Amino acid sequence: MMSSSDPEASAGPLQPLAVHYAKAKRQYQQWLDKVTPFVLYRWLGTAGLLALFILRIVYAQGWYIVCYAHAIYLLNLFLAFLQPRFDPSLQEDLLADEIEEGGESAASPLPSSRDDEFRPFVRRLPEWQFWLSATRATVVAIFATFFEMFDVPVYWPILVVYFFVLFLLTMRRQIQHMIKYKYVPFDMGRKVRYGGQR
Repeated sequence: MMSSSDPEASAGPLQPLAVHYAKAKRQYQQWLDKVTPFVLYRWLGTAGLLALFILRIVYAQGWYIVCYAHAIYLLNLFLAFLQPRFDPSLQEDLLADEIEEGGESAASPLPSSRDDEFRPFVRRLPEWQFWLSATRATVVAIFATFFEMFDVPVYWPILVVYFFVLFLLTMRRQIQHMIKYKYVPFDMGRKVRYGGQR
């Protein structure tokens, strides 16, 4: 006879499933921890998945709407990767309000060439999250191409033109934002210049 304090008795029928799920989640996290330092190999793997997805779309001659949705999602991720964590245009508005109320002005959170101190560019979407989200989205997009319900008939040249117009407009706006607030979202050459080793 089992007592009510026995853990076996309190476990429901889903307990083995929960144990397997927890084990799979731990193994997935361990794999992610192992691949974290290998930035180039991670991105090459994602590029391979993306090439596989494109080949699937080209040879199947379908699922253009899945491809379009995937491209828009990747564009949004890329824009978030290029943007600073603290938007200087919002900071500027808050600063103007604070000065009007009699407060003091604060320094910009973005690095500039005028500053003596090196402040790294802090992204709204870190590289790790960008890679992980892009990889997951590509795997989901590949998986979606195996279901006919996602193969919506569309005239794909219109989607391609619309995507390129959207890409050009958003990148133009982002570049104008970068020029206006004088920041570069990449660290090329900064460490040498600011580190005192000229």
